[in-house]
Amino acid sequence: MAGVGQLHLGTPFLPSASIRGRSSGGGGSRRLTTRIQAKIREIFMPALSSTMTEGKIVSWVRAEGDKLSKGESVVVVESDKADMDVETFYEGYLAAIMVEEGDVAAVGSAIALLAETEDEIPLAKSQASSSSSPAASPPAAETPVPPSPSETAPEAVSSPPPSPKSSQAAVSSTHPASESGRRIVATPYAKKLAKDLKVELGSVAGSGPMGRIVAKDVEAAAAVAAAAAPVSSVPPKSISDSAAVKAPASPAIQLGTVVPFTTMQGAVSKNMVESLSVPTFRVGYTITTDALDSLYKKIKSKGVTMTALLAKATALALTKHPVVNSSCRDGKSFTYNSSINIAVAVAIDGGLITPVLQDADKVDIYSLSRKWKELVDKARAKQLQPHEYNNGTFTLSNLGMFGVDRFDAILPPGTGAIMAVGASQPTVVATKDGRIGVKSQMQVNVTADHRVIYGADLAAFLQTLAKIIEDPKELTL
Repeated sequence: MAGVGQLHLGTPFLPSASIRGRSSGGGGSRRLTTRIQAKIREIFMPALSSTMTEGKIVSWVRAEGDKLSKGESVVVVESDKADMDVETFYEGYLAAIMVEEGDVAAVGSAIALLAETEDEIPLAKSQASSSSSPAASPPAAETPVPPSPSETAPEAVSSPPPSPKSSQAAVSSTHPASESGRRIVATPYAKKLAKDLKVELGSVAGSGPMGRIVAKDVEAAAAVAAAAAPVSSVPPKSISDSAAVKAPASPAIQLGTVVPFTTMQGAVSKNMVESLSVPTFRVGYTITTDALDSLYKKIKSKGVTMTALLAKATALALTKHPVVNSSCRDGKSFTYNSSINIAVAVAIDGGLITPVLQDADKVDIYSLSRKWKELVDKARAKQLQPHEYNNGTFTLSNLGMFGVDRFDAILPPGTGAIMAVGASQPTVVATKDGRIGVKSQMQVNVTADHRVIYGADLAAFLQTLAKIIEDPKELTL
């Protein structure tokens, strides 16, 4: 489970109706004691981030009837930022799954029941079936591996109806994310990609944490299948093999359809609306990048990325202008943040996330680059832990790789400033001796919280940043 975010599932005791009836005449302490005798615990949806209000069940790692040990992963939950494996505090049996894969539940609501003994499983199933929040059927898009007739087993995934004896045989009892008893755990994007590329997830070996199938596994399987199949068309000449594999990943858009937000899109929408309450202003600056480009060419072979160079330069400039690294949350005061944590916007399937390079001013450029690559991989696999995306103090958004020369970024709530970075392009300029020359230049635009940061503050910060980028020897110290 290394590198995988894990949280514990709280599981309070859940009294059954029959037990409550036996204790109706007793006092408070006796009533509590008899409730505990059932030892059926309610597993509820955990809060995986400070902004999470509901979570989506990506996959159940264990099936109904499975024996669970304390600290064992039970379910993968999609929060507003990432997918996380969730553990249980207690030993017992996963008696009843109340929220199926693909379904959404509010934080704190019951998603399953845990029984202490096998004998209590039928009672737990009965309680689940009479619950006021019965499990809904998962969407077809979230269950790309349908169960075959041979997969039907006595352990029902859905909560059985009130009359289990009469309908048990008629209900499919194998979890939709299993095949011949083997658990198939994949990220939502990998499932979507598998459907688009017509790849059977059951035949794919996962390379993610705990064997989870990620997008690159599906792409590799699709490439192998394409290589084995007869050639039906001439491959494009101008794109790489990897790009050719990824090309079919975009499904056709059905015009006129209404598509609900994903959990992440909902969180982004909420944050963007919240940002409108902050009075912001923008300041732009032109920076010559010839020296930075030259440095990048020299150290690129050592694993250094341009993103890490920009983050490092920004962090060093912020050390001299701490007010630009500050934040205002209550509208009455602001905080000079003790750390310089550079958040960098990353576009992922279905949304946007900002992995954080913590203490970017103190970490050397080589370690910073390695850390950035690790964060991007985890972000695209939706495996970032909360501390890896929640504590940014200054944000970078770079669209330069798309040829965008300038743009404005929206300030993330809880931060003081965000810098939009455009492409570095050859530009005709006048030299100091009055001649005309060509230099590579990029445009940066900073959006800041005007309650805390003023125009002169941003101007001074951008001047310092320009000096660091135009003479970048400090970046490799």
